[in-house]
This record gives sequence, structure tokens and C-alpha cells, in this order.
Amino acid sequence: MVFTSSPENFNKLNMSASIVRATVKAVSRRKILPTRAALTLTPSAVNKIQILLQDKPEYIGLKVGVRTRGCNGLTYTLDYTKEKDKSDEEVLQDGVRVFIEKKAQLTLLGTEMDFVETKLSSEFVFNNPNIKGTCGCGESFNI
Repeated sequence: MVFTSSPENFNKLNMSASIVRATVKAVSRRKILPTRAALTLTPSAVNKIQILLQDKPEYIGLKVGVRTRGCNGLTYTLDYTKEKDKSDEEVLQDGVRVFIEKKAQLTLLGTEMDFVETKLSSEFVFNNPNIKGTCGCGESFNI
């Protein structure tokens, strides 16, 4: 899964809006080590989340959710959050807090969250071994 946005968009958002558009990347033939956390963060993802939150003291972390959308059924959302909901699972890694909505918890088990920058984009990539299929554009997936 890939999340794409520009720095200008992050500053214009309110709490109820998704902060980025999500696309999906299926992982095949790659061994992801089992972990106790539903989601693991790469150092690059930790660094980017710290940068995103540094000027936003009212937010305690990011929240990952899943919505019905696209030609393959599901897509991830990523939002700022001010509080942990009762049913959220919290991932605390290297001082960064990521909350997973209840509906998204099973779809993220064993997933690695990365942040990748290229000449054309900067995006969060969810390397998810559970994805069975994606649409052609990579925006939606099914499990």
C-alpha cells in the first residue's frame, strides 16, 4: 500500500479529513518476521511521522483505518488523531504512536509500514503479506 501527498496538503487538513490518498502494494515471496505488534515501522516511517507531528502538539499520533472503496474492495486511510479510541490497537515504536482502528486490525497483521521518497513522490508504503489481490492502479486491495 502506498500513501501519497505533498507537505502543503498536510498543513491544510482538519481532524476529520484523511491526510493522504492510499494505494496498495502486495508483498510476495518476501519473508516478514513474526512480531507481537500488528504493524512494524521502518526507521524512515518513524522519522516521517515525527516530522509530521512535531508542529501539531494537539495530536498524539496517526490512525490507520480501512474503508470500502475502489475496484478491489478496500483501501487504507491515514489520519491525525487526538485520542485513542477504546477499540483502537496502539503501536508504540521509537517514541511514535500509531493507532489501528478495529476494522483495520486484521488486515494489518504482520504488515511493515515504510516511508519512501522518489523524485516524483513521497509516500507511506504498507508491505502487507495478507493481501490476495490489488487493482491495476494499486489503490485498493482484497484479503
